[in-house]
Amino acid sequence: MAARTPNFEISHAAFRQLPKLVGVLAVTLLAIAARPASKQSGALLKEHYLSPIEMAFSPAGHVLYVVCQDSDEVRVVDADSAKVVGSIHVGHVPRGIALSPDARRLYVTNAWSDTVSVIDTTSREVVQTLPTGFEPTGVVADKSGATLYVANRLSSDISVIDLTSGQEIKRLLAGRGASYLALSPDGKWIYCTHIYPNPGAIRSEPDSEITVIDTSTRRVVDRKPLHNVAGLFHVASSADGKLVAVAQLRPKNLIPLAHVEHGAVFGDSLTLFGDDVGSPVQIPVDELDRYYALPWGVAITPDKSKIFLTTAGSQSVTAIDVPQLLKTVRARRQPFANDLSASAEYVTARIPVGHNPRGLALSPDGKRLYVANRLDDTLSVIDARTEKVTSTIDLGGPKNVDALRRGERLFYTADFSFQGQFGCANCHLDATIDGLEWDLEPDGFGKDIVDNRSLENLAGTEPFKWNGGNPDMPTECGPRTEKFFFRSQSFTQQQLTDLVTFVYSLPYRPNRYRLANGELTPAQERGKSIFERTATKRGAAISEANQCTYCHSGPKYTNQKEIDAGTGKLTDRSPVIDVPQLPNVAYSAPYLHDGSAKSLEEIWTVYNPKDTHGVTNDLTKDELNDLIEYLKTL
Repeated sequence: MAARTPNFEISHAAFRQLPKLVGVLAVTLLAIAARPASKQSGALLKEHYLSPIEMAFSPAGHVLYVVCQDSDEVRVVDADSAKVVGSIHVGHVPRGIALSPDARRLYVTNAWSDTVSVIDTTSREVVQTLPTGFEPTGVVADKSGATLYVANRLSSDISVIDLTSGQEIKRLLAGRGASYLALSPDGKWIYCTHIYPNPGAIRSEPDSEITVIDTSTRRVVDRKPLHNVAGLFHVASSADGKLVAVAQLRPKNLIPLAHVEHGAVFGDSLTLFGDDVGSPVQIPVDELDRYYALPWGVAITPDKSKIFLTTAGSQSVTAIDVPQLLKTVRARRQPFANDLSASAEYVTARIPVGHNPRGLALSPDGKRLYVANRLDDTLSVIDARTEKVTSTIDLGGPKNVDALRRGERLFYTADFSFQGQFGCANCHLDATIDGLEWDLEPDGFGKDIVDNRSLENLAGTEPFKWNGGNPDMPTECGPRTEKFFFRSQSFTQQQLTDLVTFVYSLPYRPNRYRLANGELTPAQERGKSIFERTATKRGAAISEANQCTYCHSGPKYTNQKEIDAGTGKLTDRSPVIDVPQLPNVAYSAPYLHDGSAKSLEEIWTVYNPKDTHGVTNDLTKDELNDLIEYLKTL
């Protein structure tokens, strides 16, 4: 672990003043404070990094297309010379990529533009832009090239787009946070994964699914249940279609977070299904004394001899011997997802690569594996036979590593926790939420069960924690995390400042419920009137403290106070909670401090029987719907 930075301090008092600043000024002051006085400068110039995240090969393997998330482009790499030979500008925050069957078109999802950019691979220009659902991520064309399927993370569905007309013809319901797609080799099926667990009963084990689409009927024909799984990422099929592998997380959120040293936080694993294994089986990739956090990208070699898995929080790629893996699966009669000795039977290598490796791509001949190191702006090239990095391709991003980038690396790494089990990004997937409730040790075992809150635009929403116990972000991320979460010496003062700089820089995602002209729909206008009302429908005055606008006031709809809204549970030490901010509240289910409300509607239909959390019992169903429609616009 790095030594503490000598002769350098930054006081918590100074940090408590920072959240009052906004935007660039806040980030600038945090970054300046992070440097020794002799090296301070007057301003922080934000570097424009590339952040490669996904890739696709041309059929012959001579050209590699690389999606760069932060620079809104696709970089074109000549695989023979390992040089960048072109750049194609696409929409905002591109996230997924797929090639048409005839290789004439490249499809790139733009997560924050809600579109797909269609690129002509000959001219290397965008020739069409297709609308999708909310936050498109994964994309794949069917084998005929007539239909495009797009997984939409925020609307939790799959857009089915007719490529002849360019029109979306239907939406298919998927798991919550639909994200990654794969086409079976015979073209019959499309498999879809999702990064958040499906809604379920409070304090129950999370459940997820693999959504299976029949391409001939364009319908969902199966939902393969995955128990105790929350966080499904890339999915890949073997060339013969008999083995499908899915990267996933197995959280252990029902027990108190007090047994990090016993591996009781996250399990990093794969789900396998197909003719080779029968029903879905979960296999661990961790070891007894070392964890390989955030399994993300997965690829199977053409000869089905190996599976490669990026472990994004551990800066590594795990290599798995498929014949030995299948032998292990068939020999074990009982589930063994929690047996950390099992991985020694089939894992053949842990290959160090760059920061936050995500997508990977095998060359068509299966000899070389390319890994997108998102926070290095590089690609690692691995010899698939020797399982060693043979070269690194520089994509041309900035060489200076600024405070934001340093903080982002800290946020996404698991290196600071005991045995490398997890990092900030395990619970805040892609800097968002995980849709889970946790029992955190500092609050007492079985006490103060807490929902995972959003990190978007946090400055000016202090204090933190649901009970308001952390006055500022350095307290939230500093010694408390070291003691109760990581169970090991963690950040230096410099690193803590960098991490806080990054967290405070996280912006709001686009709000899809607002009209482009800024006006409200009639339903939203009616909801706004209900939100701002001071009297019941019968004319009785609503006490100021029970008016929506009393607690949810200010630019971020929080008065930054602790109140009793009548939502306390028997497990809570106190009914008093910190008033949460409301912007983008539609994206952060479940709700209430303990995640007991699965939807916005349940906040008032199930958990507000005495009108202590605003007066809502006099509202009709339509009026409550109007209120919710307005809240979605905040």
